[in-house]
Amino acid sequence: MSVDPSAIPNFGGRPDKPEQQRGQGQQQGQQPTKPTGPIMPNQELLKQLLDRMQLKYVVDKQGDLVAPWKQFRTYFMFRGEKQQRVLSVRTFYARPYTLDDKPRLLESVDEWNHTTLWPKVYTHTNDDGTVRLVGDVHMLLGAGVAFDHFVASTVSWVRAAMEFDKWLVERLGLAEDVEGSADGGADADTDANEGGPAESSDGDEAPGGPGTPA
Repeated sequence: MSVDPSAIPNFGGRPDKPEQQRGQGQQQGQQPTKPTGPIMPNQELLKQLLDRMQLKYVVDKQGDLVAPWKQFRTYFMFRGEKQQRVLSVRTFYARPYTLDDKPRLLESVDEWNHTTLWPKVYTHTNDDGTVRLVGDVHMLLGAGVAFDHFVASTVSWVRAAMEFDKWLVERLGLAEDVEGSADGGADADTDANEGGPAESSDGDEAPGGPGTPA
């Protein structure tokens, strides 16, 4: 499925040039259109949306889209088939913590999860004892979703993932990391798997995945 990029709002930066507004392959004078019924989002549509949001992204070794920032990476993963088709937007925050830090991390994410809708954030402890934070949000695609719902939800989730990073910096007094922590796509040219948990996009459900109560 391909949707005219001009049907997706421009979320920042300079206005499109007239020839860009017409969309690829669109004839001059033809009005931009967007789907009026349910759609089944795919990676191509997601790329168009991220382009319109002016976010850099790469495709990782598993074929998933990754938008990298300085202190976190957001993965966009399609999983399941037919009625169980799901879009998972999962953010891996790069700052490492120790097991001694875990109580204050749990207190912080409990506060966040109780006072916000998304992402739901939890801790992940590696075999070496390093603790990192992961944020999850999911959309059940089923038989299709409204185009505007898909766009608005995805944009909101990305912004919320950024907001959590800034919120945690303030909550834990990590002021030195504020600058650049939400520098969209700053590390897009690096290996998408570098510095992240190995299970970031292998399809296995981490705690808090689809169907798991928050």
